[in-house]
Amino acid sequence: MGARTSPVRQAVTIRRAVARDAKRLTRLVRGSGAYEGRYASAVADYRVGPDYIEAHRVFVAVGADGQGGRILGFYSLVLDPPELDLLFVADDVQGRGIGRLLVAHMQAEARAAGIDRLKVVSHVPAEDFYRRVGAVRTGTALANPPAVPWDRPEFEFRVP
Repeated sequence: MGARTSPVRQAVTIRRAVARDAKRLTRLVRGSGAYEGRYASAVADYRVGPDYIEAHRVFVAVGADGQGGRILGFYSLVLDPPELDLLFVADDVQGRGIGRLLVAHMQAEARAAGIDRLKVVSHVPAEDFYRRVGAVRTGTALANPPAVPWDRPEFEFRVP
């Protein structure tokens, strides 16, 4: 079985992000293979700063079992208006269920905050992932050059 299809074989803990995680989260965003080539401009100068982490509900998936507390992925839940702002999983652990764990955690957080629906403006290559984890396509976010010169699919999570 290839690395991209292996199930999670290690313990994964999801915890609230702290300010000292900011540089690692920024590296995860900027190093994402989903943003190579024509999509590189969207993350070239992107920064997840300590101020962002303090202002929003940012959670990280941390690996155990020899990973040394490595951040495997993260998400950011914005409460007003309700939106999944960021969701990234490290390239080398994609396909192992970490994104699915993060989405389930995000839905639990949204539910606890009294949110029953939340929006996601997806990166084009992530569209299939969002469909697989239960998001429903609701429309298209139009290009916003120069930062994002392409249209993006909009989804909605209905929080049970």
